[in-house]
Parts: sequence; structure tokens; C-alpha cells
Amino acid sequence: MEIILMRHGKPSFTGSPRVTSLEMDEWISHYDLSDIGSDIAPQSSKLLASSALHIISSPLPRALSSLRALGREPDLIDEVFREADLPILRIPAFRLSPIFWASLFCVIWLCGISRNVESLGIAKQRAVQATDILVRSAKVSNGPVLLMGHGVMNRLIAKELISSGWKERRRQGGGYWNAGIYSLL
Repeated sequence: MEIILMRHGKPSFTGSPRVTSLEMDEWISHYDLSDIGSDIAPQSSKLLASSALHIISSPLPRALSSLRALGREPDLIDEVFREADLPILRIPAFRLSPIFWASLFCVIWLCGISRNVESLGIAKQRAVQATDILVRSAKVSNGPVLLMGHGVMNRLIAKELISSGWKERRRQGGGYWNAGIYSLL
């Protein structure tokens, strides 16, 4: 049995190059509504996707459009696979890169500050549910299962797979289209 955790392609939304932390709510909303536009999947991602017997996806447009770019359609779309939300700190004086703000908010979230979004603990519980779905799908399909997901949630799911006895054959990188491969021997 094999489970492939793939991160979506590069979203087409770029937004303003510099925003205040207060503007990040709107920036994240636009990012979450963005598909991947004309981003082209690498051949290695296409090969992995073509090997999958069962396809599962996050409901976010960047994940669904990534599957279309791979020539695949999801068999299951579930909210449990969506990306973790980030807490927004209110620091209005600085205009910085949205990537900087997102990285800062992620670190703060990992340190246990969640404000009005799901906590790391709740996201880990969701990762347990997601892992259960993936493992059941792998058993039923008796072949590779592909999840088109997101960076943080894929990492949380990978930790759950490993703690459940799955072996990491290939570690997922942080970039778009990267994939981790896990097998149960």
C-alpha cells in the first residue's frame, strides 16, 4: 500500500508585494480563492499522479485546479484536508511581504497562539481523521492513493502516517508540486 501526499501547484494570486498585518485577512481570503492559473505541473508530479488508483483532495481551488493540471479528477473532496488557518496579529505600522507575514503567523501558531482560528491541537486531530481516511482508501483501492493537499496539513498527516507504522520513502519538500511517499510494508 502506498499514500502520496502532494502539495498543490503555485497559486495564480500574487496580490500586493507589501501589506500590513491588518491587510493579511483579505490577502489570505484571495489566496484561498485562487486556483493555479497556468502553472504547469512537473513531469515527476504527473508520473506520480498517474500511478494513483484513488484521488483525494482538499476543497480549496488551488488543490482542485492542480489535479486538473495533472489530468486527474478527485474521487473524494473533504474539508478535513484543507490547509490550517493562520492567526493574524494586529501590527498595523509595518508593510511587509505577505510571505513574511504568513511565515511569522505560522511560527506563532506553532508556538500555540491561535487567536480566532483552529489551534495546532485541533489541526492535529484533523490530521488523525485525514490519515484514517487515507489509510482506509489505500486498503480499499489496494494501490497508490494520492492526496492533493497543502504544506502544513500534509506535514501533520505525514507525522500521523509515520507514527502509525508507515515508512517514509520520499520526504515532501516545501515547494509547490512536491510530494512525500509513504508505504506500509
